[in-house]
Amino acid sequence: MVTYPGLPAPVISDWLSRDASRARYAPGTTFQIGKIELLANTGTYIDAPFHRYDGGKDVGDYPLEAVADLEGVVIRASARAQRGLDASLFRGADVRGKAVLVHTGWDAYWRTERYGAGHPFLTREAAEHLLAAGAALVGIDSLNIDDDADGARPAHTTLLGAGVPIVEHLCHLGALPDTGFRFFAVPARVKGMGSFPVRAFARLTD
Repeated sequence: MVTYPGLPAPVISDWLSRDASRARYAPGTTFQIGKIELLANTGTYIDAPFHRYDGGKDVGDYPLEAVADLEGVVIRASARAQRGLDASLFRGADVRGKAVLVHTGWDAYWRTERYGAGHPFLTREAAEHLLAAGAALVGIDSLNIDDDADGARPAHTTLLGAGVPIVEHLCHLGALPDTGFRFFAVPARVKGMGSFPVRAFARLTD
């Protein structure tokens, strides 16, 4: 699975195959031990400050309360007029202490060539607004929370600079209500990694 165009797909194989394990165990007893070579930016993943900042906290530094059981809110942007989603999209929404999930509908193009070009993104002003409004986490169902043509990456810079987790490549946000759910995006507690895949999901509360 290629997530971001130009980055390698994961390689999954056996370290110990079931057939090879027969020589190690009693008759009729077999095991499989798998091996995976995985780019951190594969599938749905979470970013930590270390992804952007040398010396920043990594995914292993996130406490569970920062990435699990967060009150969530979905901001709808599937009917947008332009790629750049500005601060006006979020004004009036209560985002303080919440996981803010931006539903653009771009996941409909997942695993197609279109997914990798022309995606919606947050502007610098939008990221600054979410930070000032107290968002606890920001996620998007798009290729990148930033315009991938902008090398300054202002949304990553703003949010990760303040320690706000970013989750990219979400899917099925259209199935969630606007509010009334708890959001989970927990990475393995790996040191020295700025990004890591997550099994992102929501638990409905209403």
